[in-house]
Amino acid sequence: MSTPARSGVFQAAADRRVEAFGESISFDFRLYAHDVQGSIAHAQMLGTVGLLTADECGQIVDALGEIRDQISAKISGNESAFHWRHELEDIHMHIEQALIDRLGDVGRKLHTGRSRNDQVSTALRLWIRDALDRVDKLLGDLQVAFVGRCDQDMDIILPGYTHLQRAQPVLAPHYWLAYCEKLERDRQRVADCRRRVNVNSLGAAAMAGTSIPIDRHDTAQRLGFEAVASNSLDVSSDRDFAVESAFVLSLVAIHLSNWAEEWILWTTTEFGFLQLPQEFCTGSSIMPQKINPDVLELTRGKTGRVVGNLQTLLMLIKGLPLAYNRDLQEDKPALFDSFDTVEACLQLAAPLVAGAEIRREAVMERIEDGFLDATTLMEYFIRRGIPMRTAHHLVGRLVAAAKEQGVSLAELPLEFFQAELPELDAGVFDVLGVRNAIQAFASYGSAAPDQVSQQLDDWKKRLRIDKKTAK
Repeated sequence: MSTPARSGVFQAAADRRVEAFGESISFDFRLYAHDVQGSIAHAQMLGTVGLLTADECGQIVDALGEIRDQISAKISGNESAFHWRHELEDIHMHIEQALIDRLGDVGRKLHTGRSRNDQVSTALRLWIRDALDRVDKLLGDLQVAFVGRCDQDMDIILPGYTHLQRAQPVLAPHYWLAYCEKLERDRQRVADCRRRVNVNSLGAAAMAGTSIPIDRHDTAQRLGFEAVASNSLDVSSDRDFAVESAFVLSLVAIHLSNWAEEWILWTTTEFGFLQLPQEFCTGSSIMPQKINPDVLELTRGKTGRVVGNLQTLLMLIKGLPLAYNRDLQEDKPALFDSFDTVEACLQLAAPLVAGAEIRREAVMERIEDGFLDATTLMEYFIRRGIPMRTAHHLVGRLVAAAKEQGVSLAELPLEFFQAELPELDAGVFDVLGVRNAIQAFASYGSAAPDQVSQQLDDWKKRLRIDKKTAK
């Protein structure tokens, strides 16, 4: 039996090596449910415009549902439920051939007014749309995990860093909400990307449309697409939506990698800030004392795959003329891998964040190290009328004196301050020390306790977290 893609003009069968080289069923089988979804909508549209009878449409819809269930059973482990055939190339041809095997000429009518080009694009858009929704849900779960630990950590002050050097003090929840902001930008990009994914390409046919009187707005409505692609030539070749999805996932992965790197550092003996839940760690094959942050390390490592997949897709499309080219078959392994990888990382990130514990005593033991209050002292001088650059140099000299004495700024005797500014009194100590420095912050979005509390309340409202959930 000849396949629909190789009938008519061909006088010779395909070389078996070509069949093996060109098959994509080994990876695009994942599109089966979305291909069926698109095919059902297409059949129903054909029935609405009179190109299928009601009986024919019903037969096709019922048979497609049976085929979908059989493929699902195969993927779930029942190998005999459905059989892959390399000569059928992809999941779309498998489903169509199975339909023809069941219904004969009625099954052959399904492909009226469409091509595999727009069929594949439609199934891929439907798959990506669902995958983006899953990613958004997982990003939200991670935000909830960060927000959920803020109340219990509200009294903890951590050193903030620039250049990996201690800079200024921040409340621990200020750190957690910083990650929420990054994740929120990720969610906004997911939503924006989804809008461009959610466009109906079905009915563009091979590249120029069709003379068959189809109704593309009908299929768009049935499939939940927000718009219909207006240029058949463009949409038959378009993979911008796939590349953009890979870019969005790359930024998600990079944000996860940044977080993983920071927490890996924080769990070291040198930092000693954090204790990870042991169920997310592994041991050493030779060193019995080791508790290794493998989940975080793998999260950091898998980011390279996600970014690499983006590069693969960019290179895939960079030299393609209009319209469809078979190169585009190769978009799916990279795209599927990016979604799988990011989803796997996010699924572990949320419980890891929720279960981690700050080592309070270890943090507080060294919290005054690094002169975290130096900037606040400088701003104290500025408020007294001293020019910023003058105040900057003045505090630098005081820090040098404190280093020489082996003490913090708060422990430096008053005469050192008065040697720089004779009019100073003991009131200068009201801004020294990390707790005083935290209380001195005043700007919107700062690490001030009232600002952090307000931001936390805002996040709870945005994520619809009540007090019971937050605990």
